[in-house]
Amino acid sequence: MSKIYLVGGAIRDRLLDLPVTERDWVVVGATPNELLGQGYQQVGKDFPVFLHPKTKEEYALARTERKSGKGYTGFICDFGKEITLEQDLIRRDLTVNAIAQDEQGQLFDPYHGIDDIHRKILRHISPAFGEDPLRVLRVARFAARYHHLGFTIADETMTLMTQIVTSKEIANLTAERVWKETEKALSTQDPQIYFQTLEQCGALAALFPEIKLTDTLMDALKNVTQLTQEREIRFALLCSQLDNRQLVNQLCSDIKAPNNYRKVAQIVQQHYQSIQQIEQFTAEQILQLLNTIDVWRHPHHLQQLIIASQAYFHPKNSQNSPYRQGDFLKQAYKIANSVNVQAIISQGLTGQAIHIELQKQRIALLSDWICLYLNQLH
Repeated sequence: MSKIYLVGGAIRDRLLDLPVTERDWVVVGATPNELLGQGYQQVGKDFPVFLHPKTKEEYALARTERKSGKGYTGFICDFGKEITLEQDLIRRDLTVNAIAQDEQGQLFDPYHGIDDIHRKILRHISPAFGEDPLRVLRVARFAARYHHLGFTIADETMTLMTQIVTSKEIANLTAERVWKETEKALSTQDPQIYFQTLEQCGALAALFPEIKLTDTLMDALKNVTQLTQEREIRFALLCSQLDNRQLVNQLCSDIKAPNNYRKVAQIVQQHYQSIQQIEQFTAEQILQLLNTIDVWRHPHHLQQLIIASQAYFHPKNSQNSPYRQGDFLKQAYKIANSVNVQAIISQGLTGQAIHIELQKQRIALLSDWICLYLNQLH
C-alpha cells in the first residue's frame, strides 16, 4: 500500500508563516508502472518524477542516491518500493527541507528540521551533503531568502561548504546551474547575503572571479531591494564596480547571463556614477548620455540607470524623499524627446541631415531649460 507525503519547501514555509507557492510530493511504496496506471505523466529522466493527472503538481518516488561521479549529476538513484520515507528525507540538503506531512496532516520530522526552524538555523542533514556542489549555492540562496527572519548557517555546514570548494567539486557546476541559483537569489530581500556567503566559503572567487565585494557594493545591493524588484538592475549593481565593459562581458559570458541582464549591466557599469553629477552636465553631455544608453528605443533604460545610481548615492529614506538627480535627468529626457521629428522631416531634410537637425533642436531646448533650472536654484 503506497503512501503520499507533502515534503520540503511547502511545509517549511508554512511553519514560517510564509506564502506557499508550490508543493512537492513524495510517494513511498509505489512503482513507476503503478503511477502511470493511475494517470500520472512521467517527466523525470534520471529518476521517476510524475505530474498529477489533475493538479499537475510533481510527485516523486521515494529514492536514495549514491555518488558515482563528479558534480551534481554524478549519482545513481534507487527508487524501489522498499525505500522508506526516512531514507528519502536523509538525501535532502537541509533539515528544514526534510519535513514531511501525510494525508491526515501528521508531520514527520526525523532530522529535527522543526527545531532548526525555531532556532533559525540552516543545517545540513548528513555528510552526503558534501557530495553535491550545487548545495553550496542552494544554502547561500536560502541564507539570502531567510536572512530577514534571522536565519544563519550552522558552523559545521559552512565548514562543509568550504570543503566542497577546496576539493574543486564546485568547478563541476555548469554555468546554467550557477546562473539559475544566482537569479533566484537576486529575487530575495537580501541578495547581498548570497554573495557574502559565497565569499565566506570561497565559492565567489571560484565562480565569480571578476567580482570583489566591498561594503559600498553590499549596501547598494541591499538598498536596491527597497527600490525595485527588477533582477536586471540588481545584477547590474553586482557588475557596477568592475573596471571596464570587457570585464562585464566576461562575467556575463562565464555564467551565461541572458542578454537583457548583460545590456543593463553594461549601462550601469559605464554611467551610474555620472548621474550623481548630472546637474553639472551641459546640454550636449546630457544628450550624449541619452544617446549612449539608447533611451529613444529603450526608454526603460533610463529608469534602470537612475535606480542603480540611487541605490548607491541616495540610500537613506530613499522611498520617502525624492532623488533630485534622477528627477532632473527624467525631466531632461522629457524635454529632449519633445522635439517633433516629423516636423523636421516635413522641412524636406533627409538622411543624416535629419539626425543633425534633431540633435541641434534637442540641445537648444535642453540649454534653455538648464538655464531656467539653474536660475531657480539660485
